[in-house]
Amino acid sequence: MSKDYYKVLDVEKGASADEIKKAFRKKAHKYHPDKEGGDEAKFKEANEAYQILGDEKKRQTYDQFGSAAFENGGAGAGGFGGFGGFGGNAQGINMDDLGDIFGDMFGFGGTRTKSKRQRRGPDIQVDIDLTFEEAVFGTERDITLNRTLRCERCAGLGAEPGTKMNECDVCKGSGVIDKVQRTMLGNVRTRAACDACGGDGKVPEQKCTECNGIGVQKKQKTLSVSIPAGVDDGNVIRLRGEGEAGPAGGPEGDLYLRAHVQPSKEFERHGSTIRLTKEIGFTQAAIGDTVDVPTVHGDVGLKIPSGTQSGTEFKLKGKGVAGGDQIVTVQVKTPTKLNREQKRKLKDLDI
Repeated sequence: MSKDYYKVLDVEKGASADEIKKAFRKKAHKYHPDKEGGDEAKFKEANEAYQILGDEKKRQTYDQFGSAAFENGGAGAGGFGGFGGFGGNAQGINMDDLGDIFGDMFGFGGTRTKSKRQRRGPDIQVDIDLTFEEAVFGTERDITLNRTLRCERCAGLGAEPGTKMNECDVCKGSGVIDKVQRTMLGNVRTRAACDACGGDGKVPEQKCTECNGIGVQKKQKTLSVSIPAGVDDGNVIRLRGEGEAGPAGGPEGDLYLRAHVQPSKEFERHGSTIRLTKEIGFTQAAIGDTVDVPTVHGDVGLKIPSGTQSGTEFKLKGKGVAGGDQIVTVQVKTPTKLNREQKRKLKDLDI
């Protein structure tokens, strides 16, 4: 029975080479047997389909004769042995593609590593605790961090001021070196940043006396941070360039502040809307009244119309967060301790 390789990769018959490659990457990452929840059978099936559809000549043969052309010693059949069984070298597959596809999975980069690209410093995440009111109105905070900063003496280059940078002897100035990674798919040639120069392609003639040629130093720094009004629990504030310094004078990463907002004892917040339950007396609900209602902006008078029922909601415009509203839900309190005279009067009213 002929195998439908297009169906295996979930692509149309007229799919382009890039679409087929993208589909294979998706399947490979999903079903790889080394990953939790992987499926070796489906992984092999996707590999088999990609070997045929990923090769222009084999694809033409498949479109004309079906999968039978590659079975029982048919044209192009030899490609499945080593690859499907995870041994030997994969035949008929561009090894550059495999480096890209499995780079993230196995922890090594593809063959497209760029030399001399300035590397950005790592990001930092810090948790900050805010009161309910601080989150609503905003606040200022001083945050002290022990982080990696660019060396001021050498401007992050690692060379003593007045000395020059020389070409790296290991990578000959390219910033990258070739490596052969042994995987279950066979030997995959990859390119990685040079360890000797950190991918910069140059090394200092004389190391900076302040940072010993590293270009960065661990120091304490205090930042004055403005927390904007309206921050909600779990929100993240990004401060560009306030993360760790990049190597060899590379740009700094970013600082992320994750807000943890303490709940209020009387208010409930839903985005920009604040909700409050206000208890009123039976008489107030029956004949109407004006009651004081707390808001984050201070107490306001709320007019209760006569005949108000328990559960009625009133909107206080602009009394929420950052121009939002406050919703007041009225809860009518039914009296529980009435004397005989009070009970008689209520009965006479017949309400």
